[in-house]
Parts: sequence; C-alpha cells; structure tokens
Amino acid sequence: MSPTNRTVVVTGIGATTPLGGDSASTWEALLAGRSGVQVLPYEWAAELPVRIGAPVAVEPGEVLPRPLARKLDRSAQFALIAAREAWADAGYTAKAGEDPAADPDRTGAVVASGIGGVTTLLNQYDVLKNQGVRKVSPHTVPMLMPNSPAANVGIDLGARAGVHTPVSACASGAEAIGYATEMIRTGRADVVVAGGTEAAMHPLPIVAFANMMAMSKNNDDPQGASRPYDAARDGFVLGEGAGIVVLESAEHAAARGARVYCEVVGQGISSDAHHITQPEPSGRGIAAALQHLMDNSDLKPAEIAHVNAHATSTPQGDMAELKALRKVFGDDVDHMAISATKSMTGHLLGGAGGIETVATVLALHNRLAPPTINLENPDPDLDADIVAAEPRPLPAGTIVALNDSFGFGGHNVVLALRSVQH
Repeated sequence: MSPTNRTVVVTGIGATTPLGGDSASTWEALLAGRSGVQVLPYEWAAELPVRIGAPVAVEPGEVLPRPLARKLDRSAQFALIAAREAWADAGYTAKAGEDPAADPDRTGAVVASGIGGVTTLLNQYDVLKNQGVRKVSPHTVPMLMPNSPAANVGIDLGARAGVHTPVSACASGAEAIGYATEMIRTGRADVVVAGGTEAAMHPLPIVAFANMMAMSKNNDDPQGASRPYDAARDGFVLGEGAGIVVLESAEHAAARGARVYCEVVGQGISSDAHHITQPEPSGRGIAAALQHLMDNSDLKPAEIAHVNAHATSTPQGDMAELKALRKVFGDDVDHMAISATKSMTGHLLGGAGGIETVATVLALHNRLAPPTINLENPDPDLDADIVAAEPRPLPAGTIVALNDSFGFGGHNVVLALRSVQH
C-alpha cells in the first residue's frame, strides 16, 4: 500500500462526560438510556431563562492533581483526562519516547474546541474588574487559548509530529478526527491522539444561546428536555466534557500487537454557505459531505448499518440531517439504525464529535446501537429508523457506521468507521 494512502485504525478511546468519568461508564449509561441532564447546581443559574444543563459526572479536580488543574481551563482538563485514558487504553505505558512503541517525532495530537477557554476569559475579567490588575492569573492567556487543550495533550504525551486545533463550532471534534486521519494516511505521523472538548457552562454562553432561541427552556423536566426527532423538541441542552481516540496506521498497530477497535474509512466535509446559525433546510450541504465521503472511499450504501446522528433536538437541524441521508442513500436509509445520543449527553458543542465518535467506535465493537431517549411523540415528518428506548443489536459481518457533526457557520463533517474482526 502506498505510504500516502495508509489504512487508519482506532486503538484507544477515552472520555469524560455528563454520563461518566470514563468511556466505560459513559457507554454503560448510554446503553441504559440514562440522561445526564439536571437542574444546574450553581447559584448563578437560579435566575437564568435556562436553568438546566449536563455537567460532567466526575469533576476534573477529583482526577487531576491540584497544581496541574489550577493551570488549565476546564476544557483542557477534560481533554487531558480523556487523552490519558485513551493513551493507556491503546496499550501505551508512558509518553512517546519513553514508551519505545511510540516515536515522539511520529506522534501527533489534534484536539478541537468550539469555544475554547471561555470560562477562564470571563472569570478572569471579573477578577480584573472586582479585584484589580494584580489578582489576574499569570496563567490566563495559556488557559484561554483555543489551542490550549491540544497543546497540553501534546506536551503530556510527547507529541512532536504536529499539534493542531480545528475550530468549526459543533463540527470541531469530528473535524479533528478527520484531520488526524489524514496526518496518518499521508505519512506525517504513525500515531495521533484526536477528538474534541468543551467547557462552556457559564451564565453568558447559556443566556446568549437562550436569547437566540437555540436552547430548550424545559426547566421543569430536565431529563426530558433533550428530545431529538420528537414533535415537542424546543432546542438543545448544553453539556460539557471530552471524547478522545487514538488513531494509528494499521501497520504500526500490527507491529506492536495492539488491539484494534475499528478502521477509519474516511471523512466527508462541506459547508452550507447559507446562514451563520441555521442549517440549510433542505440538507443540501450535509448531503454534499455525505456524497464526498462516498466518492472518496470504497463504501457502498448497503454496508452502512448505523448512524450516530448529530440530532441536537432543534426543530430545523434534526430534519435537515435526515433529508440529507435520504437524498444520498435513498431506500438504503431504511436499514440504518440511527441513534441520537445527545438525548442523554446533551450537546457538547466542539466536544460532541469526539464523544460521539467514541460512542460510534463502541457501537461497532460491541455490535449495539445505543437508544434515543425521550422520543415519545415522533415528528410527523420523521422518515427514518430511529433506535428508541432500548439498544439494538447490529448485524454480524463487516459493517460501517457514520458519525455526523454539523456546526454554526454551516460546517458539515461526516466520519465513517468500519468494523473489524476481534
């Protein structure tokens, strides 16, 4: 195989989410149909128009040493926790260079965030206003930088082949994994740690999203508020956390005897050029990303057995995605088991693509599609097979799953993963 067209596989996964402090507990909660949404337990939330959200299940201070944690924005804390889990899950026992199986000059990191260190920025501005210039933390700038999560992961794991931070709103995490795939496929790296993280649980982002009518205001029923495809859906629920995968060339993974979860078949990317916040209603841009994926891979529609949909629980977005799937795949959509895991995790913005890729990897590995909860009164225009209420077994043999991610600005990213025998 040409060194510029290498096979890419997933060898490690890590997560910290509203459902659990690691990938195993998150997966268990997804299969059980548990919601991570709650009334926000912060004093500042009491007077907001939206008082619900999905904070992480395990605070990073319970995992990271305090001297390290205090120098990191929450977005970087989440990324570091998930990356360390993924690195260990891939079988590495030390950072690149110290573990002889990972050459630091052939190891990269691509960790995205849609908003970056927004809580650091806003909190330190409050410190400046209320306490004066001498009280502003000297760590503020490296904490608020959007590339801070990627940089800290790269430093922690010894990655010297390149550290990158795509910023494409809610498509950022998926775009990071797509970029990492290309780093390996084109020969820039043998191993890349990739995914997304977000920590925007703060009054200003919440009020701003609420005022643009993007968030659910179902404060009286937190666990029922995120309801993709339901006729009563009224917007997304904000979540926080990170999802990270370790990608390797198949040759590198085989040489060290690594366990392989699945293969990354490819990606499709497009942009709507329509509106800064609204999706193109016919799904034209999403369809272009799906078609790009199919045109640049060896996939056949009949192979696609599962879709982890973007499905944020917004009136327009949910339907645009399904229209695009139907436009590209036609009747083949009828055999695709579609899951909307944001019904349980809430929407992690730039972290969504990372966490949902972890969920997609585990769906293939375990042959189970997680359920979509809160789908009690399906939208009358719903024309797809949504996995509702209970997990669903996926077919035997070689199958493919898609992870869809779309973001403000019209960013569309679709990842395709293929099962392997294990």
